[in-house]
Amino acid sequence: MIFERFFKAKNLEREPEALQVGSRQVPLLFVHHPRARRYLLRLRPDGVARVTIPRRGTIAAARDFAARNVGWLEQQWLLLSNRPTVGSGWQVGTEIYFRGEMVRVESAAADQIRFGSEQLQVADVTVDLRPVIQHHLRQLAAQELPPRVRELAVGQGVEVTRISIRNQKSRWGSCSRRGTISLNWRLIQTPAFVRDYIILHELAHRRHMNHSDKFWQEVERMCPDYLVAERWLKQNAKLMR
Repeated sequence: MIFERFFKAKNLEREPEALQVGSRQVPLLFVHHPRARRYLLRLRPDGVARVTIPRRGTIAAARDFAARNVGWLEQQWLLLSNRPTVGSGWQVGTEIYFRGEMVRVESAAADQIRFGSEQLQVADVTVDLRPVIQHHLRQLAAQELPPRVRELAVGQGVEVTRISIRNQKSRWGSCSRRGTISLNWRLIQTPAFVRDYIILHELAHRRHMNHSDKFWQEVERMCPDYLVAERWLKQNAKLMR
């Protein structure tokens, strides 16, 4: 089953309120989540602070939770405002995600670049480097993701017939009824805990080919902190561009 959404909230999102954070008014969006075990706060890329309310939580308690974390929100605002914009072209100096960290593309020689632990041969360091870097990342994903899928599948007692690394534009992964797990190569850019969550999400579909309550109970059993991984993915959705 295709991984099509990040949160399965039973209640509709309320209209945003506002919270004074430093010198600015930050919109507050309260969302009830039936599987959340605690209140969660995150600052979305559009500047809205999203407060997740657990099953028996209240709006009043959520307001108090957000107010107690004003300092954290202010720090996140600074990070958001200073975050570099990743354009369509990548050049020397561009910052990209690699294994969950933002790394800078640097010139190692007239025909070499490096980023993180990787060093690549290129024809010209002055041209758009995105194609060659993404090709390299996809090769890394093809080498590293299948063994991790098999390892986690054995640990969960799940059978997988085939593993495919693909270039999906809007999905992180999928699982077919025949047991084929397909993963987006961009998982090589995410932190390890996010990568593992996506793999476990798809492995859970080997037992439940839907997004029913039983499926999400299985996901939570396999990956108790899956909401943290989903939050990271939502905050970094630009990786799919």
